[in-house]
This record gives sequence, structure tokens and C-alpha cells, in this order.
Amino acid sequence: MRASSPIVAVLLAAGSGSRFERSEHKLTALISKRAVCSWSLQHLLEAKFESVVVVTGAVDLQSALEIEKVNQSDTVQIVHNPLWQSGLASSLQCGIDVARDRGAQAVVVGLADQPAVRATAWLQVAASISPLAVATYDGVRGNPVRLHAELWQLLPETGDDGARMLFKSHRDLIEEIPCLGSAQDVDTVSDLERLREIFENNS
Repeated sequence: MRASSPIVAVLLAAGSGSRFERSEHKLTALISKRAVCSWSLQHLLEAKFESVVVVTGAVDLQSALEIEKVNQSDTVQIVHNPLWQSGLASSLQCGIDVARDRGAQAVVVGLADQPAVRATAWLQVAASISPLAVATYDGVRGNPVRLHAELWQLLPETGDDGARMLFKSHRDLIEEIPCLGSAQDVDTVSDLERLREIFENNS
């Protein structure tokens, strides 16, 4: 077990991306000459968490994530989810397991197919003192999401619902954190083109 970290950042990157109608996986598609997942990880690393977990599944993302360039082996841990086909919940559980092992008090969770989520969003959500906090973009909830350890046992183990179910059952605990950036995800080719425009406009 590694040294304890009060907060563990978890990047979920395990899905098959079945709606992305190209031969390549959506997380390896390029935006400004870098893979979607590489941008997502870079922005997370810019937030400088002591402990970062990337949960993979459907494809090997070692190369696309540019881990060899990260050179932060003590910070970043790649975890393979053998149950990735059961849905996002099992990948979240993989991240929670690492956080438990490290004695963390909370996790901050984001998705690798949302490359325009900025480091500031990760930091702002992590700084919340609420048991359940979520980033918002122009008033719409997105990612990342902060989950205090007291809520972990309530999370599903299968299916595609992660923290969303807690938004319904524990509304009184939620803090919404207005953030800059975008939680636009890459599900389709048109989503990818939209994100390319976002990056071009911000360059």
C-alpha cells in the first residue's frame, strides 16, 4: 500500500466507445495532435494531486496517455478493470478500491473522454467541504465529481450509473461548483469535431 492521500483523483477510461463510428477508439482520436485521453490526463496532472488513478478497460491506453512522458510514476497508477463491460460503475469501484487502500477521505472523479475539463475544475471541486460536489458549466452539471468516503458504500457496482444516483438520493448534500471549460464528451464523431472547435477557439 502506498502512502495515504487525503484525496485521490480518478480518471475513468475503460469504456468501449461503441457510439464512435470510426475504426479507432474515441479516446485515441486526435485533437490538436494529441489523443483525447492524453488531454484529459494532462489537465488532471496540472491540478497536482498527490495520487492519480486512471482506470482502463476496453483498450490499452498506455501509449495514447503518453505515460512515458508523464514521468510521475509515484503519482499516476494505471488500473485495469476486467469487468469494464458491466458499465461505468465497476470502473468507479476500481478507483474507490485504490482510494480505500491509500486511506483517502474522498475521491474526485472525471472522465477521460472530456478533454476540455480544466485543471481549475479539478481543483475547485476537490476543495469543496461538501460530501458530494459537482462541477457545473453554464449551470449544467458535469464532471468532475467529489465523493466523500462516507458515500462510497452507496455507489452501485454494475451498470452505467456512478454518482448520478446520489444526486437523486442525497440532494441535500450536493454543492454545485461553477467552473470554466467544458464537460463536452466524445461519444460520436460530431462530438469530436465540436471539441476540436473548442480547442481551436481557446488556442
